[in-house]
Amino acid sequence: MKVAACRYAVGRPADFAAFAARIEALLAQARAQGARLAVLPEYLALELAALFPPPVHTDLHASLAALQALRGDWIALFAGLARRLQLHIVAGSFLLEVAPGRYRNRSDLFSADGAHLWQDKLQLTGFERQARVIEPGDALHVMVLDGVRVGIAVCYDSEFPLPVRAQREAGMQLLLVPSCTDTEAGATRVRVGCLARALENRIYVAQAVTAGCADWSPALDVNTGRAALLAPMDVGLPADGVLAQTGDADAWALATLDFARLEASRAQAQVANDRDWPGQWQPRLRRARLQQASGT
Repeated sequence: MKVAACRYAVGRPADFAAFAARIEALLAQARAQGARLAVLPEYLALELAALFPPPVHTDLHASLAALQALRGDWIALFAGLARRLQLHIVAGSFLLEVAPGRYRNRSDLFSADGAHLWQDKLQLTGFERQARVIEPGDALHVMVLDGVRVGIAVCYDSEFPLPVRAQREAGMQLLLVPSCTDTEAGATRVRVGCLARALENRIYVAQAVTAGCADWSPALDVNTGRAALLAPMDVGLPADGVLAQTGDADAWALATLDFARLEASRAQAQVANDRDWPGQWQPRLRRARLQQASGT
């Protein structure tokens, strides 16, 4: 499967039609390069807050409330593009109202055959907690695309090994990570998390990122990072784990992922963290004890 991960330069669309036209052109570009699955970044829907007047788009709470009116258009746009382009699409994320004044950071996946699936963000960042209106998801999913089992970890979720391990134990072969970070430290944390999840689970990871500045938005103000396709660091695979990544002018990182070859490579693996994972569960290793120095 050829997979494309987006480095999305945040813009300021004049209306929903302008946003839709840009998204369609971007996804058509990935499809023209052979992609079957495209991953867009976290908080993509917040770009649509630019459609509202300053008292709304400069206030996160007002933006989230206003965006709910565009949810139907959002679903129709991506569902239609997935079918028309015959492209599986992870549509970044949309802060969806699940109770009055309460939102979940939901990453929607639209398949080429018309299915609509999703994963909510499980762990909240400091920014999301401070907003006081965003709540974590409470379910973990694995989806099937063209016979490949995929899971989604929204940005910060990629830094936590156990939920991703649970997805792997449900058969996941590819982890999709829509992300949005505003500092080099944040970008590094997510990249390190993605590389660690690839290593310990022997899976591929596709990470999408936001890029550029949007001083009109309290959430999308500054964006940094590189989109990438990642793999375990082992025999026959890149030593740094990077199959492809975007440069400063690239919109897409693309790579063809060979799942059968990755599985078969375990037999020649220098290490197999996924195989050796249960070694951590030995009763004597569940807790560390302070060792007292012995006298000489």
